[in-house]
Amino acid sequence: MDAGADDPRVGDLSEGAVLRSILERLGSSRAEVGPGDDAAVIPIPDGRVVATVDTLVHGPDFRLAWSSAFDLGWKSAAVNLADIAAMGARPISLLVALAMPDDTRLSFVEGLADGLRAACDELAPGCAVEGGDLTVSDTLTVAVTALGSLEGRRPILRSGARPGDVVALSGDAGKAARGLEILFAEFRDSAGHPVSVSAERVGAEDLEAVAAQLRPRPPVHAGVLAASDGATAMMDVSDGLALDASRLADASGVTVDFTGAAFGPDIALALAGGEDHALLATFPAGTDLRAGFRVIGSVRPRGADAVTVDGSPFDGRRGWDPYRDWDSGRG
Repeated sequence: MDAGADDPRVGDLSEGAVLRSILERLGSSRAEVGPGDDAAVIPIPDGRVVATVDTLVHGPDFRLAWSSAFDLGWKSAAVNLADIAAMGARPISLLVALAMPDDTRLSFVEGLADGLRAACDELAPGCAVEGGDLTVSDTLTVAVTALGSLEGRRPILRSGARPGDVVALSGDAGKAARGLEILFAEFRDSAGHPVSVSAERVGAEDLEAVAAQLRPRPPVHAGVLAASDGATAMMDVSDGLALDASRLADASGVTVDFTGAAFGPDIALALAGGEDHALLATFPAGTDLRAGFRVIGSVRPRGADAVTVDGSPFDGRRGWDPYRDWDSGRG
């Protein structure tokens, strides 16, 4: 029997058949009206909704030689859940648009759906995929819209940091970037093309870093706790701690001063590396920090630099800019 009969290409199936296979893996809907109609109807406790969208494109954002279908589904969910958490909100629903070549195997689509569901179940229990769209494209692309509920709380913005606040981080700084370095160093052939990840080629610590890049685990639960504990500003660290902190500093009209000793021996990687999807927040001094938040600096009145380290300008690489860096071998 042709292998394709057991694992058909999406181009050989109807949209309905592909969609049914995805929905079987996503589980039952928690919405008032879930997948299958023109739009979902999702109850919001306080009448407001927090919304964000992120797109992952094969090439600049992921490589199929390195990422399994499950990895891709997981990461597509995780990066959006982190953005909702950064507003102090609880993620409640995802909407997923999938554009793929017509020779994509159905098993790949099913694996992606499994990853989406698993990420929601582990990182944001109660959140689920409630709808989306399927289309054909020469380039595999996953676009996810995430919705969240503030549940009566105020949103935590980037613009609320004040001089005297402490700067705190929940999650890793630099681990995912280290994982990307390992992928480029160890898992490419002589022509520079990505090859499959093999546990035999690197040690356990390096594999942990690779996993942080391919399947990030942002501290989604920490967002609501930070809001409850009086966070004055917060954001997801996706493009590098120094770059994202400069955005928070600019929005708040302050300077973020990092404590160099908080980052271990490789401060450059910790501050420049992206995709850890940690939560960066500021709190009034003396706040009893929870949810893994640790103090990594302080907020000062605005000076000449948005970000400093121990009072001096940070002169290292600042982070990831997709328009500047996408073709430079980053991702």
